[in-house]
Amino acid sequence: METTTLGLDEIKVNELATELNGLLANYQIYYQNLRGLHWNIKGKNFFQLHEKFEELYNDSQLKIDEIAERILTLESTPLHTFDDYTELSKVPVGKNISKDVEAVTLVVTSLKQLIQIERVILDKSGEADDEGTNAMMSDFISEQEKTVWMLKAWLA
Repeated sequence: METTTLGLDEIKVNELATELNGLLANYQIYYQNLRGLHWNIKGKNFFQLHEKFEELYNDSQLKIDEIAERILTLESTPLHTFDDYTELSKVPVGKNISKDVEAVTLVVTSLKQLIQIERVILDKSGEADDEGTNAMMSDFISEQEKTVWMLKAWLA
């Protein structure tokens, strides 16, 4: 078995890097959606949601950087073009959304997709004994599950 500098199975790490690049692409679309929602939200919930979307896009920006740096740590190259992002993303693109319920529903749908991708990476990183990636996915998932719960409570 060939191993990386980190002592991990090279084949498993390459697979993880591919999965992480998919997650990176999805996060980039999610981030852009949040920026658009932040800019375009209207109505009686404007102040509340404008602030919430800013909080979420700032958090996403940090996660994007963490994911890219993890890909680099695994000795791979993070994707960095919008062509790659749109090709790989499963997160729906939100365009011209200004209504509160539609906006929050898009965020919940997007987070659901991100969590699904992260669970796959969590399983694969566990199989690869990649504690760094595993811990990152575990943290992302637990935080996002709480966010989904809160947003669904807002929608109810």
